[in-house]
Amino acid sequence: MTTSQTKPEPPAAAVAADAHWAATRERLRNRQRPTSSLIICDDLDVKKAFEEAKFTVRSLTAQADASPDDADLKKDLLVAQVALGKAQTAFDEIAIVLRFQALRRPDWEDLKREHPPTEEQAEDNLAVNVETLGPEMVAASSLDGITVDDAKTYFSEWSDGEVNALFNAAWNVQSGIRMDVGKG
Repeated sequence: MTTSQTKPEPPAAAVAADAHWAATRERLRNRQRPTSSLIICDDLDVKKAFEEAKFTVRSLTAQADASPDDADLKKDLLVAQVALGKAQTAFDEIAIVLRFQALRRPDWEDLKREHPPTEEQAEDNLAVNVETLGPEMVAASSLDGITVDDAKTYFSEWSDGEVNALFNAAWNVQSGIRMDVGKG
């Protein structure tokens, strides 16, 4: 995979004439590639308690906004916020967070080229062989040290839904957009 990168320098006169562009250009050079997370919680009771606590706080917050002078509602909201904090802590203690970072574009293109679609996949308009690309992509974009062998194990043992979530977490970070085209 390609790892070297050249950064051409603009003409010094152009930079001197536009200090704003020089600062903007430096910020653009220092941008980090996009990242995403996949959070796995195998304890359904803890997950449910966390979701219910978030719902309760949202509901009580909306009610408190509508009735700002209701002391009992404010008290209920404080109790619910404490419960949410405890539920969040319980969730965080057992949740597994897998982090992925977008590959450099040349590396991503090389990886896709290494996994061309089968004839059948090409007939289904797939651009890559998702079966062989998946473990390689997950490993290459993992910030947690997932190896290709780890990913192959997950792909062969996890349920379809979980494998799809893992694949999509690594795939989607490759095409994530963190910008907005303004009207200027």
